Amino acid sequence: MQKLSPYELAQNPFALIGKQWTLITTKAANKTNAMTASWGGVGILWNKPVATVYIRPQRFTQELMEKSERFSLCFLDDTFRKEYSYCGSASGRDQDKMAACSFTEISLDGAPAIGQSELILTCRKLYCQRFTPESFLDPCVDTANYPNHDYHYMYIGEILGAYQK
Repeated sequence: MQKLSPYELAQNPFALIGKQWTLITTKAANKTNAMTASWGGVGILWNKPVATVYIRPQRFTQELMEKSERFSLCFLDDTFRKEYSYCGSASGRDQDKMAACSFTEISLDGAPAIGQSELILTCRKLYCQRFTPESFLDPCVDTANYPNHDYHYMYIGEILGAYQK
């Protein structure tokens, strides 16, 4: 894979995250997990290129994110739709999703990643905050997305590197 500056990326982040999806990949205590996400973003914050991801509290990935400093966003091509679906529905608490998907784990910038990816963004956590009901300016967003009050944790990570095949 070729390392690029995040500023050199030509892909549309709306299409990558919202349509193609990403796998949030993290590791703690020798346990690696990948979770499918279609919510997130990239941009500039605190004069750094950043990625923002959202993880519900009941997800195993959230538990691992609390214990790790780094994570990656892995983008695979369309031949991996079955694996994306599996990683979005199965729990890493119960099974090894990396093995079940025959993913090859690699490490880039100290972050776990998936070797089959077309694009990988490696990140170092900068900020974490859980959404709260009182912070919603439009109450319809709360009622439509959080009937069980399982508010997402928002993680902002500095993008350390972008790797492309």
